[in-house]
Amino acid sequence: MEKSKPVISISGSTGFVGTNLGKFLSSQNISVINLSRKKQKSFKSKKTLVFSDIDDIPKIHCDALVHLIGTGAQTTSSDYESVNVRQTQKIINLCKKSKIKKIIYISGLGVSDNTTFGYFISKLKAERLIKESRLDYTILRASYIVGSDDPLSQNLTRQIKNGTILVPGSGSYRLQPISIHDVCRVILESVHNKNLSNKTVDLVGPKTISFANYVKKFARGKKAKIKKIPLEQAYFDALNNPENALYGIDDLNIMIGDFTSSHHKLEKLSGIKLKTPEIL
Repeated sequence: MEKSKPVISISGSTGFVGTNLGKFLSSQNISVINLSRKKQKSFKSKKTLVFSDIDDIPKIHCDALVHLIGTGAQTTSSDYESVNVRQTQKIINLCKKSKIKKIIYISGLGVSDNTTFGYFISKLKAERLIKESRLDYTILRASYIVGSDDPLSQNLTRQIKNGTILVPGSGSYRLQPISIHDVCRVILESVHNKNLSNKTVDLVGPKTISFANYVKKFARGKKAKIKKIPLEQAYFDALNNPENALYGIDDLNIMIGDFTSSHHKLEKLSGIKLKTPEIL
């Protein structure tokens, strides 16, 4: 007998990962329930629940919830505690109210019990809430997730249009990109694969590359100069002119952190052979 396909809810469904995940699941004829603060274009077999507060969402019927709500930058009206931590608690409450047994959460590569970085601390707090919830969970600590419309690619594309790509510092710090297609496959596998039950796994690709070399590959064939700038200048711009800075404070912290990991554990647990992103 063919196993019935799951129904999956996605919070933060209008972001880069959420949008691509929705398309991927729909292509697999899997029913998706979007949880969103705003209306969006729907895909086949997709339902959207628009809410102003997660607490106002009625009970939903699904097999798993993929929690993607989060922020990577703080403002006076949207800080790490209120978004990354409190919204996670509200999602947990929704899962319990709706009797959703599985939660899949995208955290960050580099998050650890020893972190002193505010963004990572908020992600760690969210992870702990999920682990203490007694829900079946899969926590995926993501490196740079890349695709045609990921935030880093959009940033570099804007810089290319302006004629120059700026590389903070030496550019020797490394990335370990993973393709959005592989991320979607891993998320779907996490719904039912017992090997990924109650696990925290680094979500990384099979190849590391320095930021400077990544930029060179991205800019290949395009008319743009690549210019290295002192880290002090990059941080000064991020602190004093955040609206126009090419890299935010937390972007710089993550880049300079040089966070890498082994992809073998992810492949072993998921049973998925990860592909090197095309840009590499």
